[in-house]
Amino acid sequence: MTETTTPEPRLWTPEGFREDEWSHAESADALSGNGRFILPLQAFLDLEPEVRRSAKERLGVLLLPGDQLEKIADLLDQLSLVALAFPAFSDGRSFSKGELLRSRYHFEGAVRATGQVLVDQLPHMLRLGFDEFEISNPVLLKRLEEGRTGGLGLYYQPTAVSEPKGPKYPWRRLRNS
Repeated sequence: MTETTTPEPRLWTPEGFREDEWSHAESADALSGNGRFILPLQAFLDLEPEVRRSAKERLGVLLLPGDQLEKIADLLDQLSLVALAFPAFSDGRSFSKGELLRSRYHFEGAVRATGQVLVDQLPHMLRLGFDEFEISNPVLLKRLEEGRTGGLGLYYQPTAVSEPKGPKYPWRRLRNS
């Protein structure tokens, strides 16, 4: 039996692959060093308000599917990045959080998808307002290296990323290219 290994995650944005400036940290102790850090929700919430404000440019938070977005809603101005976890293909709760960050809370920082980011999900995540992706899925890595993001050219539902209405039908939206 051959053992398959998952590649190290690579950071992809709509502009292409790039070096990741962020590191995942388990506690706020990481902030004593240099760099930009993504903290678990509770570690972020436990920070003193002044520390959160002064470290904004180097501070991100990771929300797991079961974490409540409302816990950081009033603190979004103290964050540069919100990472949303996709631990399993069958758990889509982070899709909703990504859309709410953009449409309801008007978060202007980076929204990152981490974990099981798959080929079929990427176009939908882009339309919802995600703009950074930690990619480890070999199929998606290969497609992105080839410049293929996939998706459909016609949508019926609105999203956080506004799209022009299609001809003849006000509810039909065409994909922005």
